[in-house]
Amino acid sequence: MCSDAHDNDPHILCPQCDILVAIPGLKIGQKAVCPRCHTTLTTRWNEPRRRPVGYAISALFMLLLANLFPFVNMNVAGLSSEVTLVQIPQVLVSENYASMASLFMIVVQLLPAICMLSIILLCYGTKIPVHWKVSIARTLFRLKSWCMVEIFLAGVLVSFVKLMAYGDVGIGTSFIPYALFCLLQLRAFQCTDRFWMWEHIEPAPELVQPLRVGESGLRQGLRSCHCCMAILPAEQEVCGRCKSKGHARRKNSLQWTMALLVTSILLYLPANLLPIMITQVLGNPMPSTIMAGVVLLWSDGSYPVAMVIFIASIMVPTLKMIAIAWLCWDANSNKQIDRERLHVIYEVVEFVGRWSMIDVFVIAVLSALVRMGQLMSIYPDIGALLFAGVVILTMFAAMTFDPRLIWDRAGMKSAKEPQDGRK
Repeated sequence: MCSDAHDNDPHILCPQCDILVAIPGLKIGQKAVCPRCHTTLTTRWNEPRRRPVGYAISALFMLLLANLFPFVNMNVAGLSSEVTLVQIPQVLVSENYASMASLFMIVVQLLPAICMLSIILLCYGTKIPVHWKVSIARTLFRLKSWCMVEIFLAGVLVSFVKLMAYGDVGIGTSFIPYALFCLLQLRAFQCTDRFWMWEHIEPAPELVQPLRVGESGLRQGLRSCHCCMAILPAEQEVCGRCKSKGHARRKNSLQWTMALLVTSILLYLPANLLPIMITQVLGNPMPSTIMAGVVLLWSDGSYPVAMVIFIASIMVPTLKMIAIAWLCWDANSNKQIDRERLHVIYEVVEFVGRWSMIDVFVIAVLSALVRMGQLMSIYPDIGALLFAGVVILTMFAAMTFDPRLIWDRAGMKSAKEPQDGRK
């Protein structure tokens, strides 16, 4: 399967399985995928500069509008309450949950805004020094996975269903702009191709040795820069293009992953046993755990929402911890395993883990909106903070795990397609 062909084509070491792929000339709308693990390597977009910039500018404008007006409102027994996006973290701070308030502001507003601004600066052709562009691009691709706008929006919708049993719930003037911000942000990320962007910031360092397409980088003494996708000699620690430090494989990947996993398990038990919020009705406080909230929704007939919360807050974290432990075990094993299936498990774990944060956002919205004195008020509790810690730690565990370890002993037995990566 190995070949010295495609010498004139750009090459990519797949960041997921480490196979060397030659990227052919792509037509508009085509993408190159890894022939072994089917990871998308690069996509050719029509107007790759103007399209992301247009989406990013529109997203920032919608975010500005979303912060100027009321976001959601509620009416109970003649008493009304409305809240803006800015007031949600303010309420959390007033209840001595500054850490949750900071998390909300960072992942729901600050990081998405920084990413959109970074896309504008990089794609618009702004005349700034190359080392600044490199720093901005490094920041963009490191922060991208921590933007949780769509998860917060789903949490708001779940909050609506929970509150319908108590009164009338409605959307404010800024709800639609924020929903549009969510869609435009996702589209801006989708149209920003990592490989294309780095090639236009600065060319990758040249290699003197011949490249063997279809063979792993480790066998050729090569490694891929985890930041800019440049192909480097395995012994070179600092990338000549983006100045990021790295190794052929992430140092102590399995040890770090297991340490983070064990810590998340230790937090997961009290996060499920301790109350995540307190509902005060007519002066009577009623603590509620995650499972108690699911049972209450189910008993009220809100079966779809109860299933969403159960899956996102109970099943997903549990299965994710089991899956990460399984990946670590099998990645360090010499036995014959289905590595393609393990890779699919890794991709699922990496994608769905952040959605467990939906329950934390539900509590943030409820705490900010339901503030009606003795009639009815909702407050966050320690379980919400612990659960947020579980989600963050499992996300870090998935990030520190090196998926290339799954394929290191696989050779080329799983490759069944041509090695040019065209699709």
